[in-house]
Order: sequence, then C-alpha cells, then structure tokens
Amino acid sequence: MTAAENQTETQAPLSFECELPDPPEKVWRALTEPELLAAWMMPNDMKPEPGKRFAFAGPDAPIACEVLEAEPGEQLRYSWRELPSTDDQDRFPAVDSIVTFTLARTPSGGTRLRIVHDGFAPVAQPVVAIAGAGCRLSLDARKNPVAANAPCMMLRAA
Repeated sequence: MTAAENQTETQAPLSFECELPDPPEKVWRALTEPELLAAWMMPNDMKPEPGKRFAFAGPDAPIACEVLEAEPGEQLRYSWRELPSTDDQDRFPAVDSIVTFTLARTPSGGTRLRIVHDGFAPVAQPVVAIAGAGCRLSLDARKNPVAANAPCMMLRAA
C-alpha cells in the first residue's frame, strides 16, 4: 500500500506555544509582511486579508495557501496545500492542512504565541512540520513533533 492509498488525518496537531518579549504588533508583522515572513519561513506573497490566496516558494513545489481569518494582533489562520515534488507524486499525497497563529498580549506587554498546524496525513507529517514551521523539530516522549525555534527566527526577522 502506498502513502497516497493510506491517507488519513492525524488526531494530534503540531503545536508550539511560547511567551515572547515583543508586543503582538511586532509579532503580527513577522507573520504577515512578506519580506519579514520570508526571512524566517519562505519567500511568499502573503496579504493578511480573508479570502486572499498566496503561495510560499517551497523547496520542491509551491505551497498554496488561502487566508481564512485575519484579526490583526490576535489571530491568523490559513489553509496550507503542499504538493509533493514531481518525483514523489506516486508515493506521497498532496497535503491539505490549516495553520493557526494565535497572539495574546501578556501583562508585561509581550506576546503569548500559539502555533497550531492541524489536519494533515500522518505519512506527510514530518515534511509539513519542517516546511510549515520553518525550523528544526524536536520530538517529545509521545513522538509529537513540535516547532523548536520558529519564534526566535521570526522575531529576528521583524
């Protein structure tokens, strides 16, 4: 059975949560301004407006996205469609998922950032995690991949 024939959604999303010293406005810029987003993620043509389609220049093929929700300084949610490279199309399915960034101001004026990447096929999970988080992975005891350095890279960009 190939990976494409065994496509099922995972129950455990990729998630990362941290507290950043920078205000939500700065974190929002790092998530939504194309040149800042490209510095920690991938080149893109992001416009943070619901319904707007954009793409990341993925390592093998473009990653097609559509903004589903954009509440400045609070939440950004977009669809993520990662196609396998031409060489891998027979072995891996296209990956449809949702990425959600939730920002909340902390009492000290910083940002509590939560990143959730959910709803993709388990066979493609490591590929999505690397591309989606724009960073290394670390695995906890439950083998749940977690983004390791995305917020640090993101804030250096902003």
